[in-house]
Amino acid sequence: MFSILQAAGWPIWPLVACSVLAMALIIERFINLQTLKVAPPRLLDEVLTVTRLSVPGADVVAKLEQNSALGEVLAAGLRALNTSPKCSEEELRASMEATGRQVAHRLERYLSALATIASVAPLMGLFGTVVGMIEIFGSQPTGVNMGGNPAQLAHGISVALYNTAFGLIVAIPSLIFWRYFRARVDEYLLTLELASERLARHLYTLRK
Repeated sequence: MFSILQAAGWPIWPLVACSVLAMALIIERFINLQTLKVAPPRLLDEVLTVTRLSVPGADVVAKLEQNSALGEVLAAGLRALNTSPKCSEEELRASMEATGRQVAHRLERYLSALATIASVAPLMGLFGTVVGMIEIFGSQPTGVNMGGNPAQLAHGISVALYNTAFGLIVAIPSLIFWRYFRARVDEYLLTLELASERLARHLYTLRK
């Protein structure tokens, strides 16, 4: 592997850095976008059951907030109701929406960086290809009857091809995982929105 990197020349090293960064971002997103950390399946039903008769106290709300991203959004509504029992339904929804925007920002973290790597990696590979072509033409003698340098010519070709291939190797998985995480975040955000809407209607009914 190291011999391939050496053969590819210096333009390959920025691509290697991008590949390491992309791998780190993919692993980080896999860890932090787990369902149990974002939207546990039965959490909303448990909250509705607990709040069937009354709004829970601050200690229960604090535990709910630490449970997951969904718990944080639902806890914002309960906390608003604990702070101001006579708050309107609009104020209740606004408190959950504000927390939801913060949660959405965290869920989308690093996705733009992954998309940037997917877009830039082919261009960096193309840059390496151009460098290789420059080395190819630079290795040709200026005299009419002078032969070229085969070793220099082969090196220029290897630089061009290795960088093109490595740029695609970095870009394609990055694009695939970016689309996957983007779809997953959109699904989570819809789940959070529907859950907060359901809790808001439940709490409004509870106060009647």
